[in-house]
Amino acid sequence: MKILILLTCLFPVAVSAQTVTQQTGWGMFMNNTRINEKWGAYFDVQVRSQDEWDGVRSVLIRPGIQYFFNKNHNVIVGYLFTPTFHQMDGFKDNLQTEHRIWEQYIFTHAIRTAGITHRARLEQRFIEGLNGGPDIFSQRLRYFVRALVPFEKPNGPFTQGFFGAIQNEFFLNVQNKDRLNGKVFDQNRAYGALGYRFSKAVDLEAGYMNQAVKGRSGNTVNNIVQLAVYTRF
Repeated sequence: MKILILLTCLFPVAVSAQTVTQQTGWGMFMNNTRINEKWGAYFDVQVRSQDEWDGVRSVLIRPGIQYFFNKNHNVIVGYLFTPTFHQMDGFKDNLQTEHRIWEQYIFTHAIRTAGITHRARLEQRFIEGLNGGPDIFSQRLRYFVRALVPFEKPNGPFTQGFFGAIQNEFFLNVQNKDRLNGKVFDQNRAYGALGYRFSKAVDLEAGYMNQAVKGRSGNTVNNIVQLAVYTRF
């Protein structure tokens, strides 16, 4: 928990110089479906707005296949497709598409009543060049840690009630960084939320995310209001 709080506090200020500030909204639906003891299916879809909520900026569609070593350790291999709608003058086509292959490892455990999730994800990114420019291939490494704390101590597994969540994720460019922002550090996302677990299968949460992005010549801090639905079957 101390590491999670430290990361949350430090990374947003790490890219504070020459900063552009944005205000956006993100909506997310995430599902995990258990097929049998060892195998499962993963799917999430996200819609993200332009600055000042001025239309849709991007849509992310991300399916995957999940393998469970045991209740605390699993891996996923998946694919992502995302179209991004840029708002830039002078470009004949502001639509940019990206395809990704991704692999991730998840470790879960508990600290008292808090459920802790660690996630490491490697992405192979195939990014369309803008305005006739060359396509870009890069690889990016992401590390995510999240704590979910029920407001009332459950008798056994937490299956219903209000909870708080805090998480942090940082992104590192590990291949072809010069084709992107020229830096190893890509971005950090610090997030806090309140939510309600309706059953062991459904969570609804709303929260605030601070996304700090390192650019080639300047930085961006994105203040995000996020609404998320999680389902587990």
